[in-house]
Amino acid sequence: MKPLEGKIFNIMKYSIHDGPGIRTAVFFKGCPLSCQWCHNPESQNFEQEIMYWPERCLGCGKCLEVCPSGATMSEQGRLSYLRDKCQVCGNCCEACPAGVRELVAKSMTVQEVMTEIEKDIIFYDESGGGVTFSGGEAVMQPAFLLELLRECRKKEIHTAVETCGFLQPESLQAMSAIADLFLYDLKLVDRRRHQEFTGVSNELILENLCWLAEHHPRVIVRVPVIPGVNDDEQSISQIGEFLASLKRVPKIHCLPYHKAGVEKYRRLGRLYQLPDILPPDQETLEQIVKKLEQYGLKVQIGG
Repeated sequence: MKPLEGKIFNIMKYSIHDGPGIRTAVFFKGCPLSCQWCHNPESQNFEQEIMYWPERCLGCGKCLEVCPSGATMSEQGRLSYLRDKCQVCGNCCEACPAGVRELVAKSMTVQEVMTEIEKDIIFYDESGGGVTFSGGEAVMQPAFLLELLRECRKKEIHTAVETCGFLQPESLQAMSAIADLFLYDLKLVDRRRHQEFTGVSNELILENLCWLAEHHPRVIVRVPVIPGVNDDEQSISQIGEFLASLKRVPKIHCLPYHKAGVEKYRRLGRLYQLPDILPPDQETLEQIVKKLEQYGLKVQIGG
């Protein structure tokens, strides 16, 4: 029988922002949302993609020799990449000595991922850390994620699942029985605005959070603070009211927007939809925390 495989686009060691302690963050490819501020755009599509760094090009022409679709051309001694012709075969990525183009993700077996996770067990033990499954959206590959959670449980490795909550309730319930911690993203409560800025309704997201808060002992809600999207008084009040209404009120982490992922859009041949917004200042973040605390919530800036 062929081993179970999943698409992983990054495994980040020594992470300190994805749950308690020192952690290994495993980033799954594919997400059901298309958040306009997403700082990991390479994670959104489930299909393979190519990141492009033209400034690295040495002009050796090895990509021309191996490209089967004419996606690379030479004009006046300069090489260019025609993304619309690219078959994403990866030949140029393997041939290029300078890393001008790179495949975003690779298929990995459960054992291959576990091998990477287990390399850092000593750090987990000393810091109270573990592994965080993120993305993209890890729950889009439920069978693969569940098997990784089971393997980590066997080896007594603490697990966290970061999720946008847009998944079928039965999948969430299966993961809830194994995962030690959920990092649950909550962008907006207003349904119209959620649809506008993420591309999907939040009805299922809110329903799943209600269930999870009641049935799982460790849930942290992460609210990305996006200027002009959800930092206004009405949006924050709606978030506060909703979270305060849950049967077991979770901790809240407010995560300030940053522009670290903007350059990735260009390297993927995409247009960034919110080019003019800036990270929120400390005063704004502190005001948001105070507003949420008025609802009896435990809130902190950062994760």
